[in-house]
Amino acid sequence: MAPIVDIYTDGACSGNPGPGGWGALMLCNGTEKELCGGEEETTNNRMEMLAAIKAFEALKPATQVRLHTDSTYVKDGITKWITNWKRNGWRTAAKKPVKNADLWQMLEKVMVGHQVEWHWVKGHSGHPENDRADALARSGMEPYKP
Repeated sequence: MAPIVDIYTDGACSGNPGPGGWGALMLCNGTEKELCGGEEETTNNRMEMLAAIKAFEALKPATQVRLHTDSTYVKDGITKWITNWKRNGWRTAAKKPVKNADLWQMLEKVMVGHQVEWHWVKGHSGHPENDRADALARSGMEPYKP
């Protein structure tokens, strides 16, 4: 059986919108990989999503993944809401355009071929791996802060 990759993701924003960063900590069989980046003008939700997207892009095909996020927006969006959004032509139940549709479509695409379990973790609660993902996100934001 293939090893499982545990991924911890987080996003950060200084102002919302404002400069933002994303971070991902990837763990597999004692090996660690850290990823981070940012944007000059973005939102916290976009950074949360980009962290997951960038982590999936860093994987080899057909990986078993446990993705841990402190964002219910990301977890619920990809596991509960996306089916109806697609059926409704990327509109919400209130007939409004889905926010961040570009990233939802990208996230769905980069997940193809992977076995993914989504897990929610409470942010800023002393969870060591989530705290590291948060630090990576803040680090990714640094070059974009005024």
